[in-house]
Amino acid sequence: MTASSGRRVLLAAPRGYCAGVDRAVIAVEKALEQYGAPIYVRHEIVHNKYVVQTLEKKGAVFVERTEEVPPGNIVMFSAHGVAPVVHEEARQGRLATIDATCPLVTKVHKEAVRYANEDYDILLIGHEGHEEVIGTSGEAPDHIQLVDGPADVDKVEVRDPSKVVWLSQTTLSVDETMETVDALKTKFPGLVSPPSDDICYATQNRQLAVKQMGAEADLVIVVGSRNSSNSKRLVEVAKLAGAREAYLVDFAREIDEAWLEGVTTVGVTSGASVPEVLVEQVLEWLAERGYADVELVKAAEESITFSLPKELRRDLREEAATLVAARGGSGTPEA
Repeated sequence: MTASSGRRVLLAAPRGYCAGVDRAVIAVEKALEQYGAPIYVRHEIVHNKYVVQTLEKKGAVFVERTEEVPPGNIVMFSAHGVAPVVHEEARQGRLATIDATCPLVTKVHKEAVRYANEDYDILLIGHEGHEEVIGTSGEAPDHIQLVDGPADVDKVEVRDPSKVVWLSQTTLSVDETMETVDALKTKFPGLVSPPSDDICYATQNRQLAVKQMGAEADLVIVVGSRNSSNSKRLVEVAKLAGAREAYLVDFAREIDEAWLEGVTTVGVTSGASVPEVLVEQVLEWLAERGYADVELVKAAEESITFSLPKELRRDLREEAATLVAARGGSGTPEA
């Protein structure tokens, strides 16, 4: 990067949709096209207000509990993953299911099952209450304990220090996670690491781009929703990288012009569940205020794609109706 005169914008690349989010959003759209509305989705399909509102207008119905879905309907599980008990709830509720869990989250679930079967104590690094953590913990609740950052390490107790492994939520700050891992290794020298990094490639790449531009940016604007873990981490990473200030906004209209006071360089990025149209609106807003010079800060190339859930190749409306009929229950599939 070379400095230019006047006001400028540093635009992070990569930014926005990751492969898992793209897969999940397309899965909802395809399900609506293939089966018609309503398609119920357990929890927000991804953590982005604009995406959820757009899908609701097309006929998606977002619920927090499986029992909110009437028998004989289709329910989709969000990209964050769910615990095995949720699959059982859907079966008991006579629902056809589509699993849109990100494959990288599924990998962590499988690791949890594997280590639980080998009778390890599993230390799951993540944020309490986050849907991904709830889903992973549900795979082996008797073996998993949550470690919510370095401050939690002192209270961790295990049965056998020689059989301890750490796993992590996929959307964490890489630096904070490794700080927690280092503290755990000090306490448990025999701590086993997972066979591959749990923090997803997209999270790491977006944080790397923000680190590269943070030192040069007076202000960093992260486009993303308040309940998006990876978006919130980008704000933290920007500040640690040297940005004077960083803010999280859902839409360009949320930007406060007072933030621009004394600012020459604005960094712009977006969380992994943010469509590019929202970034374009922020760039337009900035251009109208004199920040029209845009320089790309490229940290990595991304070419990963994931195939759509296999359930989209079946007639799920008929499957749901069969489930109701087989159980002799009431309820007609809504169309």
